[in-house]
Amino acid sequence: MAAAAPRRVAVFPSPQALGPALARLVAERAAAADGRFSLGLSGGSLVGLLARDLPPALAAAAAAPSRWLVAFCDERLVPPEHPESTAGAYGTQLLPRLLAPGPRVLAPAPGLPPAAAAADYAAQLRQAFSGQDVPVFDLLVLGLGPDGHTCSLFPGHPLLQEEEKIVAAITDSPKPPPERITLTLPVLNAARMVVFVATGEGKAAVLKRILEGGEEENPLPAARVRPHSGQLRWFLDEAAAKELTGPVEKHPDA
Repeated sequence: MAAAAPRRVAVFPSPQALGPALARLVAERAAAADGRFSLGLSGGSLVGLLARDLPPALAAAAAAPSRWLVAFCDERLVPPEHPESTAGAYGTQLLPRLLAPGPRVLAPAPGLPPAAAAADYAAQLRQAFSGQDVPVFDLLVLGLGPDGHTCSLFPGHPLLQEEEKIVAAITDSPKPPPERITLTLPVLNAARMVVFVATGEGKAAVLKRILEGGEEENPLPAARVRPHSGQLRWFLDEAAAKELTGPVEKHPDA
C-alpha cells in the first residue's frame, strides 16, 4: 500500500459554496502547470457542479483550456447519449461551455466489449503520457460512494489488487450498469494532486470511517488513494462532514 500522503479537509456550508472553490482550484492548478495540464474527471454529481462553476472561474482567471488534456477516471459502457455516460455528460454539459479552442479529450471508444474498451483506453493514455510507465496526472477529481468506492473500484473487488494494468475492465459492478472500465490504483496514486469531492448526509458515515477510523486492515477503495508524492485534498459540505471530529478547514462562504 502507498504511504500516506499529506491531506487537507475543507468543509463548505453547501455544494453551492463548494463548487466555486473547487473550480478555482482547478484553474489555479492549470495556471501553475508547466506546459500541458492533465486533468482526470469523475462523473455523477461532479458533472453538473463543474459545468456550473468551472467556466466562470476560467474566465475570471483569463485562462483558456487549450493546453489541457482531459480524461475520465472511469466510464460506464453505455452509449454516449445514455444518461449514465460520463463522457456523454461532460460532452453536453461542460465542454461546450469552455472557451475555444477547448481541451484535448480522451474517452473510451463506444461500442467495445469491456476488455477491448479497457485496452483501447489504456493505449490512448500511454500515447498521451508517452515515456511514463504509469500516467502522472496533474489533477484528479474523484467522487465517493456511500460504500467507500471511488471510480469503479468497489469494496472487496479483485481490481483493488491490480498492479500492472493502468485501465481495467469490470463486468460485475455492484452498482449498475455492471460493465465499466476504470483507472486503477497505481494511476490514482501517481497523480500530483487528488481531490475527493463528497456532499450530502449519506456520505457522513463512510467519511468518518475513511478519515478518522484507522482504515488499516482492509481499507475501503477511497482510503487506498494515497498519492506517493502528490497532495491529497478533500472538499466536503457540512452534511457530509457532520460526523468528523478531527481538524478541518472551515470555509464559511464560496
